[in-house]
Amino acid sequence: MRRAQRVLLWAAIAVLILIAFAAVWPAVLATHDPLQTDVRAALLPPGAEHLFGTDQSGRDVYSRVVHGASRSLGIGLLATSVALIAGLLLGALAGVAPRGVDASMMRINDVLMAFPEFLVALVVVAVLGPGPVNIAIAVTLAAVPVYIRLARVQTRTLRVAEHVEAARILGVQPTRAFLRHVAPGVLGALSVLATIGIGSSILAAAGLSFLGLGPSEPTPEWGLMLAGGRNVLGQAWWISVFPGIAITLTVVAATVVGRILRARAEGRSS
Repeated sequence: MRRAQRVLLWAAIAVLILIAFAAVWPAVLATHDPLQTDVRAALLPPGAEHLFGTDQSGRDVYSRVVHGASRSLGIGLLATSVALIAGLLLGALAGVAPRGVDASMMRINDVLMAFPEFLVALVVVAVLGPGPVNIAIAVTLAAVPVYIRLARVQTRTLRVAEHVEAARILGVQPTRAFLRHVAPGVLGALSVLATIGIGSSILAAAGLSFLGLGPSEPTPEWGLMLAGGRNVLGQAWWISVFPGIAITLTVVAATVVGRILRARAEGRSS
C-alpha cells in the first residue's frame, strides 16, 4: 500500500472512530441539550457559545449533530448487518441449489437490482409508512440483492475449490464442509462489501428522512436536520450545512475504508 493510501485510510478510520464515539457517548461531546429550545437565541450564527449556531427554535446545532450520529449510524449499521446476513443465507442457498431454483432466485434478484437502491427503499417506505423502523426495513430490503449476488458467486466458486473437494474426499459431511470451508470465505467477501454498504445505507436513510419519511421533529437526525434548514438556507446556512458535512464525511470515510479493503482483498494496490 502506498503512503498516500495509508494516510487516506487512517484519516478515514479516524473520522469513523470519531463518529462512532459521538454515537455511543454523545453527552461527552455535546455542549447543550439537543432538544432544549430558546426562542431568544434563534438563528444565531456559529460562535463561541454555539459552535455550529442555532436553528429556528434556538436549539444548538452542534449538539444536535452529535446526538444525531447515533440514529444515522445506527440505521446504517442495522440495515447493513441484516442485509449481510440475509444476503449470505439466500446467496449461499442459491449457490448450492439445483439449477432451476438457482435460476429462478437470481432472475428475481436481477429484477430488484435493476432499480436504484434508493428507489426501492422509497417504494418500501411508501408501502409500510414513515418512521425510523420502517426506514431501516426499507434500506435493508434495498441493499439485500447486492449481497445475494456476491454470496451466490462466492459460494459457487468456493464449493469447487480444491480444499473443499479434499474435505469431501476425506468424508467430511457436506453441511460441515460448507460451514467450515465455504461460509467463512463468503462472509469475508461480504464483510468488505458491507463496509462500503454502511455509507450507502446512511445516505439512503438520510435521504428518506430529508423527504419527511423518517423521524419527526424534534428528533436530532441528520437527514431531518438537513431538511429543517432548507427554507432558511440563505439566512441561516449552518442549519443544513453542518448535518450535510457530517453525512458526507461519514459516507466518504466508510467508502474509502471499504474500497481500500476491497482492493487489498483482490490483491491490488489501488
